[in-house]
Amino acid sequence: MSDHRDADDPYGLRLDGPQVTGLSFLNPYRTIHKLNEQELLKQRRHPFEVAEAIISTYAKKGPEALFAVPGEVERLKWVGIYPQRQGGDAFMMRIKVPGGVLSSAQVREVGLAAEAFAEGPTDHPLFGNHYADITTRQTIQLHWLTMASIPKIWERFARVGLTSIQACGDCARNVTSCPVSGVDPHEHVDGLATAQAISEFFTGNRTYANLPRKFKIAVGSCTENCCRAEINDIALWPATRDGVAGFNVLVGGGLSDGERLATPIDIFITPDQAVELARAIAQLFGELGNRENRGLARMRYLTQELGPERFRDELLARLRFEPLNAGESVLTGYRRDHVGVHPQRQEGLSYVGCVVPVGRMNGRDLVEAARLADAYGDGTVRFTVDQNFILTGVPNDRVDALLAEELIQRYSPNAGPFTRGIQACTGNEFCRYAITETKERAVKLAQRLDARLGELPASSPLRTTPLRVHVSGCSASCAQPQIADIGLRGAIDRSRESLDEAYDLGVGGTLGPDAGFLNWVEGALPSRNLESAITRLVTTFHDERTDDESFTTWSRSVPLDALRRVVKGEAR
Repeated sequence: MSDHRDADDPYGLRLDGPQVTGLSFLNPYRTIHKLNEQELLKQRRHPFEVAEAIISTYAKKGPEALFAVPGEVERLKWVGIYPQRQGGDAFMMRIKVPGGVLSSAQVREVGLAAEAFAEGPTDHPLFGNHYADITTRQTIQLHWLTMASIPKIWERFARVGLTSIQACGDCARNVTSCPVSGVDPHEHVDGLATAQAISEFFTGNRTYANLPRKFKIAVGSCTENCCRAEINDIALWPATRDGVAGFNVLVGGGLSDGERLATPIDIFITPDQAVELARAIAQLFGELGNRENRGLARMRYLTQELGPERFRDELLARLRFEPLNAGESVLTGYRRDHVGVHPQRQEGLSYVGCVVPVGRMNGRDLVEAARLADAYGDGTVRFTVDQNFILTGVPNDRVDALLAEELIQRYSPNAGPFTRGIQACTGNEFCRYAITETKERAVKLAQRLDARLGELPASSPLRTTPLRVHVSGCSASCAQPQIADIGLRGAIDRSRESLDEAYDLGVGGTLGPDAGFLNWVEGALPSRNLESAITRLVTTFHDERTDDESFTTWSRSVPLDALRRVVKGEAR
């Protein structure tokens, strides 16, 4: 990862990134929509300018000065900051990790920042204090930061080439890729280098910083789609054309309300063309995206409105090269995770994927992971879209010694099926939009479900096959429930006098060759009933499955009303 520091930019924010002629901030986009109130407010000045205001004013005068400036809280997102739901002087910072790969020095610095600055008022009963969260976009979040601590963290991060700029906001977010790009035997094209090049272009780029809404890009590199490409605004899918390795281009994927799989637009590009392609699509989105209704201001709605042929035509009018038609996809399956010990393409080396339930690690553990990366591996730590971490470049004769380390014992590559597959968003512990608590509930639920699997025969494949349960605190779907074996989405149980936390429950989501979103089976299932409902689903699957039938295949074959009876505990 490059270091963007210079004499005028000591915090590594790179506020004057690469410029492209033809657009300006004051009149940034040829839009076919009116500007809504929030759009007008955020365009009073460039969102990046909030960074200097934090350094020069808010860190010294406190958050009251920030809250007094109209639109300033919204602008915080562009430098990776969100207010926590606790209000006052409590903020979250999201750190960009392009392609999911950090050096040991960078991971160590994140861990030290968590220990030094991310201190909550009390210890969490399950997670303690001074922790960081790995997200489903391979980034890392720190909580309980004060406004005064943010410039200090930026200064420390800049020394090792880390940044939080554009980790949030209406801009190009963290670019994801296969977490074992460069070492995976199944790799077809270098996705990591491509992801980092795209991130390098957009990070700090004022021209493309203020888009209609957030803009997500994924770059696949292997034949197994482990980066979940087709739920992104731009999905680069490994393909071959005339013997050349590159990418087919898909656009308009996304989750939350109105989920949609990305659409192929009959374009093949080589890795060196990826940055220009992403730039042109960002320009298209900026010019034609909906700025009147934020609910419709997403790439998927623009893609659906234009259709693939017109979208392609609009893109070609902005693209600075003539692309080829789509090549042949090399996708063979959908890899759900990289947990366990796996051989690398480099002879004599392995990588070790470790399970971090719901992605939460404390600062000391991150520092220890950095030490292990240096002591046993190639000096990098890789973070995955399923909220785990991987150590690469481990000599085969040292794998057993690494597995014996206390940290690896706790974040075990041999975790139970539910603990291995559990994912959760931030939830109402910190997020102002979440309806329900997620992290603690998800960890405890996975542990209890794994214990129940112990009641099955030792020969049952369910005892070793990961089952993905994704727990999202609201319909924004940050935990990606629509692509889970079992997806849970925060809701409210109104069946009693008190309003209790509940979840919509769905089954059967997956990506890859058989891609499809789950079917919602039951709405507002009280949280107290989750364990028994999921146990009944898994037990019924165990009893009815044929040969090597997966949970996804089975759940799609069972009528919804029958699944609903299983969830409710009624006779089928």
